[in-house]
Amino acid sequence: MKLIKEHIEEVKYLTETAESGKKNMYIEGRFLVGDEVNRNNRMYKMDTLRQEVARYTKDYIDTNRALGELGHPDTPSLNLERVSHKIVSLVEDGNTFRGKALILETPYGQIVKNFIDSGVNLGVSSRAMGSVVMTKEGYNLVQDDLRLATAADIVADPSAPGAFVQGIMENKEWLFVEGRFVEVDYDNAKRQIQQASSRQIEEVALKLFQNYLSKL
Repeated sequence: MKLIKEHIEEVKYLTETAESGKKNMYIEGRFLVGDEVNRNNRMYKMDTLRQEVARYTKDYIDTNRALGELGHPDTPSLNLERVSHKIVSLVEDGNTFRGKALILETPYGQIVKNFIDSGVNLGVSSRAMGSVVMTKEGYNLVQDDLRLATAADIVADPSAPGAFVQGIMENKEWLFVEGRFVEVDYDNAKRQIQQASSRQIEEVALKLFQNYLSKL
């Protein structure tokens, strides 16, 4: 599985007053898009997104654990020190899922609020794990093993599309083992196996597997 990130620039900023009188700031917009090839040359089937959004909603949104970070994290794990917002809803709308996220009173949440107050253009970037297959049409189709790490991180808009999203991290692979993502150094593993003699391959493979297990 690879780390996949997609950036969407079209978000709105909302301020709503709670019953307590406290003013809450939200971002709202398209968080996920299906059934169309995006600028990273990838496509997500709506059925794939529906399946994963249902799981993500049940496991994270409904339990108030759907958090996101400020910036471009390069791992599928959530860094609580960088959390800036909580996703409160994902609703299907045509070929998209529109999301809404509450900006939190965390250090990075305060930075987001300052950005918004200062007129900085912000966007959202989904972060997920999944595998892709190149189609005969020439685009990468994301498979049904898609798992959202977060429906939306908040990112600044430098106006250059290429600066937003690195897409799939070509140098990193991840395994989903017992509820956790474990980074796998396939280049190193491949090198060790290629250098091993026929009698050593089984021993080398066992050591590599034990090394992966030690990261769990």
